[in-house]
Amino acid sequence: MNPKVDFYFNDAKKWQEELKQLRMIALDCQLTEELKWGTPCYTFEKSNIVLIHAFKEYCAFLFFKGALLNDTDGILIQQSENVQAARQTRFTNRKEIVDLKAILKTYIYEAIEIEKAGLKVELKKTADYEVTEEFQKKLDEDKQLKKAFESLTPGRQRGYLLHFSQPKQSKTREARVEKSIPQILDGKGLND
Repeated sequence: MNPKVDFYFNDAKKWQEELKQLRMIALDCQLTEELKWGTPCYTFEKSNIVLIHAFKEYCAFLFFKGALLNDTDGILIQQSENVQAARQTRFTNRKEIVDLKAILKTYIYEAIEIEKAGLKVELKKTADYEVTEEFQKKLDEDKQLKKAFESLTPGRQRGYLLHFSQPKQSKTREARVEKSIPQILDGKGLND
């Protein structure tokens, strides 16, 4: 147990018993407990294996390379269509965790083997993402904007492309593009 992580479990307003149960499962698998992104993260030889999350409606194990796991028990969830590698297992009570303890350990051990083998999730390339008509028009009109966008990291580019493509109405897409131009020109990502 890492004392730097204790606060997460001790101060939890909801899911306290469930979170502690998930912690014990991860530690039973000989993973190293760390604090990353403000939450407990469990690693094997410095590689992220699983993260514990607490949300309003549920708590969860998040497997970083869950897309590569053989989900034979059908317990993994892709949080949204844009999540490529990670998969969650969600819980709403302690009994669910206790009932799945052996299966969760099996998934953790499989995730460790995936790390040992050096397997990687094949991520979509930036070129695979749609460039909305509204953004393409701005890129064609403004060479400085185009150069600034192309200078962004692939992850930041994908973030903008997803953000611009989500609205159904052209007017909303256009507003998002306009609002983001100053940040793109400053070399910043969507949430920087």
